[in-house]
Amino acid sequence: MSTSEHKKISPDKVTVGVITVSTTRTIKTDKSGEWIVKRAVKEGHDVILHKVVPDDRERIRESLFQAVYELKLQAVLFTGGTGISDKDVTIEAVKPFFHKELTAFGTIFTQLSYEEIDSAAILSRATAGIIDKTVVFCMPGSLKSCKLACKTIIFPELGHLVKHIYE
Repeated sequence: MSTSEHKKISPDKVTVGVITVSTTRTIKTDKSGEWIVKRAVKEGHDVILHKVVPDDRERIRESLFQAVYELKLQAVLFTGGTGISDKDVTIEAVKPFFHKELTAFGTIFTQLSYEEIDSAAILSRATAGIIDKTVVFCMPGSLKSCKLACKTIIFPELGHLVKHIYE
């Protein structure tokens, strides 16, 4: 079956969680997370969770486990904490729990970023993977990065990914 045939029989609606990792943002000042929520709804998905957690491994993992094991969301989108400073720990908190890694996400995101910001794209450690029956994306916290990842990679493939996870 071709990719286009797969997409035709993929779910149009996915349950989504948006988790912003930041010690400076609140739910009211979370422009990136709010944009992702609005875009997900516009795409026809059900946003079940939207929260802001500090740059703390344990708090990030608590939110991840809530989304995956309690709420049983089909997709979780993390924004923030993917850079190279000591406080950026989203990848370290999330990646160890992937039972499958979607390595092409980071590669494609880096290529698209490079086209926009040149060599500064190497500062991002965007990644994605699957935990239980949930696809998890970790992307930078800037609004521009979130728009790039969501519009060009995540939302065009979200239903297709979920279809394969649930086969």
